[in-house]
Amino acid sequence: MKVSELVRRARSVRRFHQDRKVPCDTLKDLVDLARLSASASNLQPLKYLLSCDPDNNRLVFPCLGWAGYLANWHGPAEGERPAAYIVALGDTTISQSFDRDLGIAVQSVMLGATEKKLSGCIIGSVNREDLQEALNIPKRFEILVVIAMGYPKEKVILESVGSDGNVRYWRDDDGNHHVPKRRLEDIIVTTSP
Repeated sequence: MKVSELVRRARSVRRFHQDRKVPCDTLKDLVDLARLSASASNLQPLKYLLSCDPDNNRLVFPCLGWAGYLANWHGPAEGERPAAYIVALGDTTISQSFDRDLGIAVQSVMLGATEKKLSGCIIGSVNREDLQEALNIPKRFEILVVIAMGYPKEKVILESVGSDGNVRYWRDDDGNHHVPKRRLEDIIVTTSP
């Protein structure tokens, strides 16, 4: 699959086939893509906690916020929850700044997942204190994001942002997830000398 196709297909999915397992070796393959990605000053301060076990997954799920624009939706129902999670951690003994590395690494994970017919959702709305305690994560690690993973159970439709400029994603009556994207000509800035 071409990179352009991978980018178009690598959408945030929030409902999964929970009963379709994602092997831990698959998660390791995805983290290996993150490992090989660029890192500021080549410090490589990111670490990853993998969860593909249903018991561990039950500890992760209640610590996550799912979709800010879908006010009356509190996350996927039992049977539609992620089959796996990757918790991205910043090792504070290596660096105190993780933003650049995190964006690059997480995109590599999402593109790799898409290539493997998986989908994910990068979740920044995390009850970090509860998750740290539930998974017994040492204090030297800062929880950055959680990537929920699994085989998609929903369709994501990209569309252009309307004339009102509204970028909020939404669901139609069939459960399809619509994601407005700005037009290319709206994001390229031109200047004259």
